[in-house]
Amino acid sequence: MPSPSPAPEPLARTGFSRRGVLATTAGVAAAAALFEAAPAHAQTGPSTDAGPDSVELKWLEGAPAVSPGSTWGVPWGPGRFGAEQTFKLTGADGAAVPVQTWPLAYWPDGSLKWTAHAVGPAATHESFTLEAGSPAAPAFALSVTESRNHIDVSTGVIKVRIGKSGTDLVKHVKRGDRTIASDGRLVNITQTEAPDPETGSVTRDRYESEIDEVAVEQDGPVRAVVRIDGTHRKTRGRGRSWLPFTVRLYFYAGGESFRMVHTFVYDSDGDDAFIAGLGVRFKVPLTDAMYDRHVRFVGEGHGQLTEAVKGVTGMRRDPGEAVRNAQIAGTALPDPSTWDQRVTTRLQWIPDWGDYSLTQLTSEGYAVKKRTKEGHGWVPVDQGRRASGFGYVGGVSGGFAFGMKDFWQRHPSGLDIRGAHTDEATVTVWMWSPEAQPMDNRFYHDGLGQDTYAKQLDALEITYEDWEAGFDTPYGVARTSELLFWAVEATPTAERLGAMADAVRANPQVVAPPEHLSAAGAFGGLVGPVDRGHPFREATEDLLDANFAYYRNAQDQRHWYGFWDYGDVMHSQDGDRRVWRYDVGGYAWDNSEFSTDQWLWQYYLHTGSAESFRFAEAMTRKTTEVNTYHIGDWAGLGTRHGVMHWGDSSKQVRISNANYWRYFYYLTADERVGGILRFLHDSEKTALVLDTGRKIRDPETDPWDPDPTAVDIGFGTSWAALAAAWLTEWERRGPDWEFCRDKVLGTMETIAAQPNGFAQGSADYNMETGRYAIAETPVVERSNLSSGFGRFEIVAELLQQVDMPAFEADWLRYSRFYTATRAEQEAEYGARFGDLFLWAFCRGNAQVYARTGDEDQARHAWKVFRTQAEYWKGDSETWPEFERVETTLNPTDWWPRMATNDAAQWGMAAIQNLHLIGDFVPDE
Repeated sequence: MPSPSPAPEPLARTGFSRRGVLATTAGVAAAAALFEAAPAHAQTGPSTDAGPDSVELKWLEGAPAVSPGSTWGVPWGPGRFGAEQTFKLTGADGAAVPVQTWPLAYWPDGSLKWTAHAVGPAATHESFTLEAGSPAAPAFALSVTESRNHIDVSTGVIKVRIGKSGTDLVKHVKRGDRTIASDGRLVNITQTEAPDPETGSVTRDRYESEIDEVAVEQDGPVRAVVRIDGTHRKTRGRGRSWLPFTVRLYFYAGGESFRMVHTFVYDSDGDDAFIAGLGVRFKVPLTDAMYDRHVRFVGEGHGQLTEAVKGVTGMRRDPGEAVRNAQIAGTALPDPSTWDQRVTTRLQWIPDWGDYSLTQLTSEGYAVKKRTKEGHGWVPVDQGRRASGFGYVGGVSGGFAFGMKDFWQRHPSGLDIRGAHTDEATVTVWMWSPEAQPMDNRFYHDGLGQDTYAKQLDALEITYEDWEAGFDTPYGVARTSELLFWAVEATPTAERLGAMADAVRANPQVVAPPEHLSAAGAFGGLVGPVDRGHPFREATEDLLDANFAYYRNAQDQRHWYGFWDYGDVMHSQDGDRRVWRYDVGGYAWDNSEFSTDQWLWQYYLHTGSAESFRFAEAMTRKTTEVNTYHIGDWAGLGTRHGVMHWGDSSKQVRISNANYWRYFYYLTADERVGGILRFLHDSEKTALVLDTGRKIRDPETDPWDPDPTAVDIGFGTSWAALAAAWLTEWERRGPDWEFCRDKVLGTMETIAAQPNGFAQGSADYNMETGRYAIAETPVVERSNLSSGFGRFEIVAELLQQVDMPAFEADWLRYSRFYTATRAEQEAEYGARFGDLFLWAFCRGNAQVYARTGDEDQARHAWKVFRTQAEYWKGDSETWPEFERVETTLNPTDWWPRMATNDAAQWGMAAIQNLHLIGDFVPDE
């Protein structure tokens, strides 16, 4: 592991002074006094609990029958392990398991905060123990060799050559001396218009990958990662290029498979180019006799299409039981001389089926068809509901297996095998099937005459949609897909094919249990494991589970699936139609509004359930890509909720929010999400290219004149997102990385130094110094959104590791009084705060107790928390029952008072309160 970065200089030498303390009011002084006199069990100042020195790990969904390898993250308390620490892994049977380790994040003292670990495909023990020690070496040597024109990776079982230029990302995949696959490239089919399918005709163009840059990001000994960047270039005529891509290839020691994480950026406004097909393609050499070549598709569950290119089963004449059984099993057929000769002498009359296609056009149905070759008609094979996204072509001497994660959820998708009757088959995994209608990203209405801000704001009053011409563009959004490929030495058994399909459906994931995550203080130490040891706890846990189940069921019942949509949920319900408001402006797709992602991840940290992890994982994949602009003028900004994921004109850092994505990165060490987090570390610069307050700002009295030394960045939704990005990059690069460290410390100090601290709401931010100007006049911001986009959570992490008493005192003061009575607020601040979501913000009072030991704050938090329950109950003496609605298009569950803002904020308040103030739960 790399040497630890030097510890940062003392705060007094990095610009911190006592000014923030001197500027505080009597309320802050009182909070500070309570802070200093806190009982021993309260946490005062940065965390000093080193936490556990080992962890018992498990598989998220149980030990897999087939694993391509797994990578995961583990948190550690401050000072527990130095940056040079090595780790060993032991299986449940006591055997040493080869493991690779690298740092993900550091505490300010240079000790390890998060570590990443990787194991190869042989590590399928039921559980593992990770602790300090020397790692075992893998049985198969993983090697990465780089030359001028290519990179060779050997897992010890397969060898993969990666191109550095040209079209082919993967030049060949070999197992021993046999080439299993070659010419691995990206394919794109594009058309310039999307006419009515009944009357229109179009011309389609084919594009293929063109490599720009290749880099080795990791080179063993257990895991290797190679990154490839490029664009798709037109294959004929003028060589236009578009759709920038990043592909990462993952290899594990001893593996016969490799993983591909494919990302493309949509660099079009949606009007001039339409994606009609997007996929990954390989050539597969075939040498076996036609009757020894096999095609496999795994459908729902482990059900399989089991076919041979030249099938000899079901014929009028029987070749013999041994022949039939071997062909179904995928093993070598006996010599034809041993067959019934009435079959052997007539083999030439049995057609060779060269082409197979599985297409999943909706989440509710796929179809399989086959034909003998191009130019001949297709024969329907069968249909099903939800295919696994896994297929295979090859023979008794070896073959190629392939699949895509979230296959049916991300429809329209497909798997194609062409030319299996020739010396070289072509395999394509379609992320967007060319058999579907072309991808249409045009906006869904014409603006309805909203040509001025006044009209747009008026429309916002009815549709809750903040539309503005030119701001409804998808230019710069992205999508990431995950694929797996195997080079096998023979056609796998049906049992093994089913296990391989399971690995495609959900990449096997090693995880640390909730108990360790909590004991190590992960993510601010706000979440603990489930404890049902009290009636109130039991009831709260039941409601937490019911909240999650309602959304999980709604995803399936309402079919929240599709290429751009999967991973998101809807914002609000329409009680008249008994549907979610999928077509009503800003009430439609949620787009991370009010921290839905964070709620789901905290629910996973709390329960450790596989279902919640996969739900949150899909949301992170969606929100990091589709909600966020990755190129263009708005790169680094996200889009507010709406009918189209990118349609709302409100582009803000509160949506491209590092608070939400840190969880997935640290739990999985995923390079793509890690890259996006790194991309956000200076996203405050977006304030210079877009006036987010343009519709409420009076241009005459308050003109927008962006000045990098004095730009208006609020302490709430914007600072919370920026602080999360800065902290993430600071802890990832090490404590001496000043660029983000100084922005974290500078803003903390200058927020605390404001006349009303956090309650001041905003101030001019200096991008050159990373500090706020100190306002001369005290004001009180009344926004009820300020703490709803990760501020409670990121402040908890800052308090965990930064020693700044003035900042902590001001935050505790603000948290005390935000849920206080109006009279108390006015007495303390001279004004009152906003009232909405007070019950959710009671988790701030729980933080006050955790930091000071003030038991009155713990009791007050539960009192405020229960006001939401009273709202949900309404006039009823009991909880409203879930209804089963049979009159909607499909039978669905219905609960009239559900809204995603409420579910997310209540969920986080419940989870955090149960952990921080669980000893004070009410008796009722």
